[in-house]
Parts: sequence; structure tokens; C-alpha cells
Amino acid sequence: MAPWTFAFCHSSKDLRNLHMPPGAHAQITGWGKALPSKVLTNVELETLVDTTAEWIYSRTGIRERRIAGPDESTFTLATRAARAAIAVADLSPARIDLVIVCTFSPEFGGMPSTASLVQHAIGATRAGAFDLNAACSGFVYGLAVAQAMIGAGVHETVLVIGAETMSRLLDWNDRATCVLFGDGAGAVLLQATDRPTGVLSCVLGSDGSGGELLSVPAGGSRAPASTETVQGAQHFIKMNGKEVYKFAVGALPRSVRQAAAQAGIALSDVDLFIPHQANIRIIRSAAETLDVPMERVFTNVDRYGNTSAASIPIALCEAVEEGRLREGQKVVVAGFGGGLSWGAAAIEWTGAHTGAPNDTGAEVQRPLHDELADTGSTVPMPAAGTWVQTLQQVDTQAIDPEWGRGVDPRTGNSIDAPPARLKP
Repeated sequence: MAPWTFAFCHSSKDLRNLHMPPGAHAQITGWGKALPSKVLTNVELETLVDTTAEWIYSRTGIRERRIAGPDESTFTLATRAARAAIAVADLSPARIDLVIVCTFSPEFGGMPSTASLVQHAIGATRAGAFDLNAACSGFVYGLAVAQAMIGAGVHETVLVIGAETMSRLLDWNDRATCVLFGDGAGAVLLQATDRPTGVLSCVLGSDGSGGELLSVPAGGSRAPASTETVQGAQHFIKMNGKEVYKFAVGALPRSVRQAAAQAGIALSDVDLFIPHQANIRIIRSAAETLDVPMERVFTNVDRYGNTSAASIPIALCEAVEEGRLREGQKVVVAGFGGGLSWGAAAIEWTGAHTGAPNDTGAEVQRPLHDELADTGSTVPMPAAGTWVQTLQQVDTQAIDPEWGRGVDPRTGNSIDAPPARLKP
């Protein structure tokens, strides 16, 4: 493969030196995740492919993963995660300037973008929207774009979502891939601030010479869908596991070091490391290379497997929920995957407004746990006098309780459009 090259997003100090406008720093003020309720265990996989539960766990660290139901998709998961992040931030969706959905399993094959569907569903009426595909590195790439947009003064509020339904791209006869992946979504809301905090640096890299090591061979312009591509299972993920592993154990620690150096912080000053959750052996190898104890590394790969662009934001949410990431602490996130691509970002965690009352006067516990979405409950709304009053025309309550489909409030009938829509 060709020599590795890196691209850098400037640190907060660099932005000040470039005379960026006030509010040139991007802080995370909201976060949320969404996971399908169906759990597929290693034991269940024993009935599908020639493998054993212990073989999977010993080589990957995965015990189970979540699988999207028939009425769930990348769009529905992304929308649930977005709503949770908006609730944590206590922000009007109308204030969102841009929606980025990081995914390589989008709602449609070409258009419209999943981000446009989410933008409509959440009522972000003035936002632009686009999808970003950098495979498992996608969420870090999305953070870099959001930081750059905010740093340049183009936007003040950007929603970045990592969402995947990997199960739709798996050949369930291929044990080299089907045991590795799962479905889910995570989202963060970034807002401009004058304080030198939030996203401190980001590092992006790519080596396209290794593109075919991890790919979906058919469905694009090179090999459009045909009888032959379908019969040949060419629309599923194909991976050279040995070579991807060798790439990952080098790219992950290298990008972490680069991101920390760009932010001007020592690795010893980083409170928590959140790597892409692909394989526990890759994570442990990187931690050893960096001389970082596993106690300072967050992992949940055992419960969710590899959720691609969703893995880092899901892990961020759970780190907050478990009290492992608190205001003022520094965290480095790092992803790697198809492309080949990689990226890392250093972040000073700022937390969010907490304890806002909902419209019944009860306290809303934040961060908002995913159980709300799993049970089909609607996200608690802030009290009168906050952003709900500015969005009285947007119907965010007409949600099918099982899957979040759109429901016509006048007839009760399901509709194909996303759930948030303007009333006549």
C-alpha cells in the first residue's frame, strides 16, 4: 500500500491564530443513541454458520449484537438518536444549521440522502443536510466537517449522526463478516462557543490503495446491480480480515498520537480513549502501543459488535451514562475502516444543561437513556416557555409507538413520510 498521509483540522489555538470570528470553537452540547431491541447472541449464530460462540468471542471480544427489525432502518435509528441529542441539549430543532449523517448503509441506494429525511423528521426546517461516507471512520470525519463549519463562522449549530444497519449488508453464510457487525445509531449536537473548548483537534487520513480490502463490490457504477451480482453475493460486505487487522493496529495508535499532539495535550493527560469498536484485540494492541492502561479505554464491543460509523457516538453516550466522561475531562476518539480510512479527534468535554423540567413538571434525567426509544415513548419535552412554543406547528407527537413511523393525527393511519411534519 502507498505511504500514509494525514490531513489536519487545526486546533483551537490554531483557529485563534487564524483570526477566526467569535464563537469559532465547537463544543458538544447534546448526545443520544438508538439501538434495536433485538439481540443476536453468539450462541444463536452457531445455528446459522459454521462457528462457535467461544470462537467468535476469543477472536473479536463480541458476545452479542443488535439487529434492526423489519420496520427499522438507518433513517429510523438516526432519527431516534437525533431526537435524544436534541433533548439533552434542550435546543429548538429550528436552530440547527446542518445535519450530517455518517453512514455507508443509507436509507436509499443513491438519493435522497438519509440526512435530508432526518432533517425533515426532526423539524430542522432551516438546516442543510447531507450524507457522509467514510465507513467506520465516518463519525470522526463528520466531527471534522462540523468543527470546520463552526470554526469558519459558516454555521453555529451542527448535528452529526453516525447510523448504520449493517445487518442489511451481510452475507449470513460468510462467517468472516456476519459475526462481526451490528446495527445502531449515535448522535451529537455541536454548537459554537467563544471558549477554547470542545473539539480541540482532528486528524483524517486515507490510503485508497487498500480500498478492496474492505468493500461492497457491487451496486455502484463499476458493477451495477444485475442477476450476476445478486447471485454472486456481491452486494454484501467482503473483507480481507488479516490485512485489515494489520492496517488497524498501526493506524489507530498513530492517529491518536497525532490528534493529541495537534491539541497540545500529552497522552497522560487524556482522561478517556474511545476507539472504534471493531475488535477487542485491535483495541488492546493499540492501548499497549500507546502505553495506556485499559482502565482508561472505553469498550462496549462485547454488547454491540462493530456498528461502523455509529460505534463511537454510541460509546460516547454510554461513557457519559456510566460517569466515565464528565465536564472538563479530555477524551480522544478514533476510528478506522474501509477506504482505507482513519481519523481521530481530541475533545474537551463540556457536558450539557441538565434537569430541565418537562411539560408535566417532572425532572428529565439526562443523558436521555435509550430505553425511551426502545419502549416507543416520545422524548420528554421541555416546559412551556422553551423551544416547544416556537415549534407549535410541528407535530412531533404523531409517532407510531412501535417503530416511529409517521401517523396522520386526524385519521390515525400510517403514512410513508417521516413523522415530524407541518400541520395544515
